[in-house]
Amino acid sequence: MSSCLHLHPQDNVAVLLEAVAADETVRLPGFDLTARQAIAPGHKIALSAIAAGEAIVKYGAPIGRATSVISPGEHVHSHNLVSTLKGDAPYVYAPQSRAMAFDAGERHFRGYRRADGRAATRNEIWILPTVGCVGTLAERVARTAQRRHAGRVDGIFAFKHPFGCSQLGDDLQHTRALIAALAQHPNAGGVLILGLGCESNQLDALIETIPPERRAHIRTLSAQSCDDEEAACHALIDELAEQCGDAERSDMPIGELALGVKCGGSDGFSGLTANPLVGRMADALAGAGGSIILTEIPEIFGAEHLLMERAASRAVFDAIAALVGDFKAIFLRHGEGLSDNPSPGNIAGGITTLEEKSLGAVQKGGNAPVTDVLRYGERVQRPGLSLLEAPGNDAISSTALAAAGATLILFTTGRGTPLGFPAPTIKIASNSALASRKAGWIDFDAGQILSRGFDEVSAALLNHIIAVASGEPSRSEANGERDIAIWKSGITL
Repeated sequence: MSSCLHLHPQDNVAVLLEAVAADETVRLPGFDLTARQAIAPGHKIALSAIAAGEAIVKYGAPIGRATSVISPGEHVHSHNLVSTLKGDAPYVYAPQSRAMAFDAGERHFRGYRRADGRAATRNEIWILPTVGCVGTLAERVARTAQRRHAGRVDGIFAFKHPFGCSQLGDDLQHTRALIAALAQHPNAGGVLILGLGCESNQLDALIETIPPERRAHIRTLSAQSCDDEEAACHALIDELAEQCGDAERSDMPIGELALGVKCGGSDGFSGLTANPLVGRMADALAGAGGSIILTEIPEIFGAEHLLMERAASRAVFDAIAALVGDFKAIFLRHGEGLSDNPSPGNIAGGITTLEEKSLGAVQKGGNAPVTDVLRYGERVQRPGLSLLEAPGNDAISSTALAAAGATLILFTTGRGTPLGFPAPTIKIASNSALASRKAGWIDFDAGQILSRGFDEVSAALLNHIIAVASGEPSRSEANGERDIAIWKSGITL
């Protein structure tokens, strides 16, 4: 006898917690159901007869429509369910407030206090290339500098990328804005911006986008302008290490953290365990006066109304509508359907439509009010939940979160990934099988929620967040996974 979760009283489907064979009994509160075929865990089973064209309801909201008659106990997935997402959905300003789901109380982490008052979770030196041509040079310098200054700072890292030359318009602006924002990150006690000299992304123009008061910890070098570029890089890094190497950790309220929230490789359990668990962490930080940053705009299509209801003002509501509308316009302009997501991995894990994926994904923002909307490359300015412009791609969106100022990233996954980013990234598995099988990738098992409940697991995750914020390396940090990816949307010369 197998069990499943009925998530909302209005739902006409439930989610299986374990595999079921054909004709096997599925246990639900108050009644049992016979499965009509073998169904994998994380997938949906019909609770009642559903007519062709009728809405399939999960999380209390439609996730698409049935393409054929569906009998009770039948598998509900891509063979009999399609998205109904459209590009012209009207939005109505109807603000609602929601109670926070988790109160962390007065908790502290041990972070670094920067001169401008911001809190950091790491004290590192970053080498940021303006152009791909000097990316390997930057990596070589970082490896040598790491050995030379081991123990003085938390690490020296180069963030290689292929862009910065032969770019025009938005692409050049995206590259410049992203690097300028990373250069201002609290975790970077020192920054070397390394250019070539002849690239489109010129050093002087980039530096002009950084406020003068944020430049004291930044050094620049054009490799074409000196005879021995490696020696020149090391001389500048020596200066930076001397400047930031004496920083010490001190107690800070968790409300001084900036938390980026992200999901990658979702499965049928992501919206049941990992994403709502991260939403509780968002509530905890928001309640303590902290900042939370949510991105992956194409992966909120179909659920944007839940964020709009929490807009702190009409201006924020209008900004959310504009941001979502702009992203939908990109898809439509290129002749792509709005519902082409979910990915093959999502589908294999039990997610059928983008509405279903989005309704699970937005839970990472908890119930915190949406206080701001940030465009790509902009940095977080306000406490509460900020919505950040970036696509759903794991590397691009996580880099954008770091550039926006996230000093810690919570990354939920039902499929697993080794990727790591400039800010410490905590990988949270949606299911215990993944956490066990990929222990070298996964930091925390949200699958425990199904046996231990949200309150106990929420307290455990908060303790882990505080430990990582205080210096304990995340799995990706320990594995040396530190990368960036920049959003490209235009032409290359």
